[in-house]
Amino acid sequence: MKGRAQGSGIRDEKGTDAVARVLASGGRVPKKFAKARPASAGPTREAAEAQAKITPARRVAFEILTLVEAGKGHSDDLLRGVRMEALSEADRHLTTALVMGVLRWQIALDARIKGLLQRPDQQLPAAVALVLRLGAFQLLHMDRIPAHAALSESVEMCRAAGEPQATGLVNAVLRKLARAEKPKEKIFETTAAFAERLGHPAWLVERWVQYYGRAAALKICEGNQAEPGRGGLFAGGEADLPEIDDGSRLVAELAAAALPPVDGRAARVWDCCAAPGGKTLLLARRLAGAEILATDVSAKRMNAMQGRLRRFPYAEAVKTAVLDAGKLPDAAGQFDLILCDVPCSGTGTLGRNPEIRLRLSADDLARQASRQRAILDAAFERLAPGGRLVYSTCSLEPEENEQIAAGVSGAYRQVPVSGLMDRVPCLASSAGMVRDGALRTLPGVQPCDGFYAVVLERV
Repeated sequence: MKGRAQGSGIRDEKGTDAVARVLASGGRVPKKFAKARPASAGPTREAAEAQAKITPARRVAFEILTLVEAGKGHSDDLLRGVRMEALSEADRHLTTALVMGVLRWQIALDARIKGLLQRPDQQLPAAVALVLRLGAFQLLHMDRIPAHAALSESVEMCRAAGEPQATGLVNAVLRKLARAEKPKEKIFETTAAFAERLGHPAWLVERWVQYYGRAAALKICEGNQAEPGRGGLFAGGEADLPEIDDGSRLVAELAAAALPPVDGRAARVWDCCAAPGGKTLLLARRLAGAEILATDVSAKRMNAMQGRLRRFPYAEAVKTAVLDAGKLPDAAGQFDLILCDVPCSGTGTLGRNPEIRLRLSADDLARQASRQRAILDAAFERLAPGGRLVYSTCSLEPEENEQIAAGVSGAYRQVPVSGLMDRVPCLASSAGMVRDGALRTLPGVQPCDGFYAVVLERV
């Protein structure tokens, strides 16, 4: 550092020699220069005592949400992980409700909390902000939890998280929230207002208003805030079908219906982004006798998928491989049907994957589209003359869907899905699900996740 010829060389943000300040103060070390307590030392007695006062469900919910916010895990995986194994069934249900609820409503919760702070621009430590979200969610959305329980455990959670100085703030904010009147319904809301009220980023909802209209965008937001249901697209059931969201099932059923006639040999089918395997299973169930190859770039996901396939006798003949869709060996040959269900932003699944809305940015869409085009181009090279390719995503964004399909060049034609939908078994109704000849479902509008699928035929 320039200009530090004398002194300790340890300086604070104003350039003052830190050691000199300690000596001048009689040897007392200012708090900001004190050595941090190592994690290996464990919690302080005060924190440990507070931890003992927190119910297991809330403690595990706090731990999982902390990992999600730090980008160290996905809620779905963490809610199936080791932290949940030691909990009772009732506590597992409560932990799941707390984690998923806080993630779904985080944007709305933060807005309410911000309005109750003495300084709305105050930057709270991450642990304190999370404690407030958990407490606020219980007060606003969980009628069966007494307010005093949510308040007292939130204060103890703040202390257990190593933020005892913030217990007064947490107590004051949550008490204000508990006493506050329910916001009155407005005659008209701006897009930004209903996006915030329903826990969505304004930039994303504004896009949906542009592409689907205000009424549909509002239904999408409302649908994403509801607990995912059992579905309602299909009438009746088949006992041997895999457990799968109705939207995913519809894409797989559409792909099976799209298989062109094949004379004198078994049809060849490639599911090129297959994990976690639900669509592959549907294809195996519907296309008995077909040669099905399922590939995925993730070894971990493929390993789990292989275990899933083994549970269904009709999937015994499915061949699997771990590889990138663009690196399929030439010896694999050509296929009569290819399902290209590509990785995407997942904006059609925000009800099941609520943290996506907290991480996604507009720039991510262009990056996704680039990868999707590469996968689609590679898949087209493997499509036999007269063969059909189903390109699909669980995204609501045109960059990943219509714009990808519009960019296809060469000897291909789009096959309208309306005729194929008539061949999907047990489909209760396809009303409102066909847009410009392609499949388009919207959460909240249809009783399933949001999916897009287009069928392209090589001519």
